[in-house]
Amino acid sequence: MSTIGIGQAAVLGIVEGVTEFLPVSSTGHLKITEGLMGIPVGDKAVVAFTAVIQVGAIAAVLVYFSKDIARILKAWGRGLADREERYHHDYKFAWWVIYATIPIVVVGLAAKPLIESTLASLWVVAGSLIVGSGLMWAADQMGRHKRGEDDTGLKDAMLVGCSQILALLFPGFSRSGATISTGLILDLERVAATRLSFFLGIPALTGAGLYELKDAVGAGVDLLPLAVGTVVSFAVAYASIAWLLKFVAKHSFNAFVIYRIAVGVLLFGLLGTGVLAA
Repeated sequence: MSTIGIGQAAVLGIVEGVTEFLPVSSTGHLKITEGLMGIPVGDKAVVAFTAVIQVGAIAAVLVYFSKDIARILKAWGRGLADREERYHHDYKFAWWVIYATIPIVVVGLAAKPLIESTLASLWVVAGSLIVGSGLMWAADQMGRHKRGEDDTGLKDAMLVGCSQILALLFPGFSRSGATISTGLILDLERVAATRLSFFLGIPALTGAGLYELKDAVGAGVDLLPLAVGTVVSFAVAYASIAWLLKFVAKHSFNAFVIYRIAVGVLLFGLLGTGVLAA
């Protein structure tokens, strides 16, 4: 029998779409939602399901940034064929995304058993939400917000890409929160840091979703709930991306910091009183 029903899949798709690119931890919110709905958080089918519906959110990024992605891929293709084209920033950026994805792939494969067991605890999620909030606040305060997207280099991409490992090992930390915070520490503008977070998330999250697909189906999750969760996450994520880029252009990340701390404290309370099981 399927571990997740269609209605539950739709709810999880909404949660995934809203939180995947906001710096609030999609993994943390999904685990909290699963716990409240009585879905076994540590079940292999559930872990695989949440990874697969991320593909819907990634598809939203592909559609939203389709013109940028097409421009970068064209520059990359021209650079492969013509040496003179390799000085173009877009050509270099394409390689930077590839290089910056390697660390999280290596760590993800090596630490997969640990990630799906001990580190999947809601206690870890609660602690990571609060600790990650401190990092985000400090990064936003110390960053000078003076460098634009065209000022990024290989060092920026590698540091931001490696920061994704924090969210991989500590669900609740937030992939977007870690990457955006790193970008801010590197003095990137808020919009530039956010856009870089989006682009670096495309190969990592797409690869994770495709890798987990076979496990999701093999573990007992029906294709229909998977499809529903993925489609819903796509639609909601597209709206979330548009909103976030407009928001960070005029506001700091303080609202997200306060929200994350509140959720982390609430989660500690629910776990401590036995309302939720870790």
